[in-house]
Amino acid sequence: MSDKYSFSHQSMYLYNTTWFSPMFYLTGLPGFEDIEHWIFIPFFFMYLVAISGNCFILIIIKTNPHLHTPMYYLLSLLALTDLGLSVSTLPTTVGIFWFKYHGIYFKACQIQMFCIHSFSFMESSVLLVMSFDRFVAICNPLRYSVIITGQRVVRVGLVIILRGPVALIPIVLLLKAFPYCGSRVLSHSYCLHQEVIHLACTDTTFNNLYGLTLVVFTVMLDLVLVALSYGFILNTVARLASREERLRAFQTCTSHLCAVLVFFVPMMGLSLVHRFGKHAPPVVHLLMANVYLFVPPMLNPIIYSIKTKEIRRAIFKHLHLRKGNGVSWD
Repeated sequence: MSDKYSFSHQSMYLYNTTWFSPMFYLTGLPGFEDIEHWIFIPFFFMYLVAISGNCFILIIIKTNPHLHTPMYYLLSLLALTDLGLSVSTLPTTVGIFWFKYHGIYFKACQIQMFCIHSFSFMESSVLLVMSFDRFVAICNPLRYSVIITGQRVVRVGLVIILRGPVALIPIVLLLKAFPYCGSRVLSHSYCLHQEVIHLACTDTTFNNLYGLTLVVFTVMLDLVLVALSYGFILNTVARLASREERLRAFQTCTSHLCAVLVFFVPMMGLSLVHRFGKHAPPVVHLLMANVYLFVPPMLNPIIYSIKTKEIRRAIFKHLHLRKGNGVSWD
């Protein structure tokens, strides 16, 4: 009887340690717990602008045939990645700041971190391809329609969509094999791989090296290639004869340059804070992390709506048609 009980108890123990899904706890704004529902108001506004703005960009491009060009296919892909980033962080942010629920199950945490990192890598890749598009348009305009075709953009889009998620699958799945002990409190309002891996009480060298390699050969490499593209663009623009030609040429990539700065500057700021700001208040880390994930999806549709003449015309045409005015911009 005792042997049976011992075997049953041991089996139950192995079952629990193998399949137990630990609960992690996300962090809002330390010290501001009493007013977190008020703090959520600007977050809600950012989500509203990001989700509605990117959806509107997608609708405008889809419903206007003259925008069915490679440049706007890439803009659609950028809007989709921004939309994915916003939707990925929305559930836990609402839960923390509005319902004061800080817990998240391990599997849900895995899904969220997979989505956040995947869409971040996708956005980096899209910005790189868009910089190449602008490079060809300015440095080799006569061959633009030959080099940048709709078919090639679709192929590149598929690579962009698959590159990040496929590369992330091993390290995200491997997290399930690690035991987690001690504190399970994360320092953000969403799950990130670099935080969860630090809570594992085992050797995580593979995950750390794999994650670092992945960042270096995706985001950092993309940033270097974007900078290289703009080096060639600036060199070409500087050789143009008149000031008007230089200004006109550079204006064709101002929207993309703003999007690059909006995405990469907060990312580098967050990296510097994590590396050199260990003694900074937790609010600083939270602020930089939230700026990195929340601001680009909000600002990108605004930037492209203001800076891109064709998008402005399509928006005005759409608004006029909705009011029953048959004004045509074609």
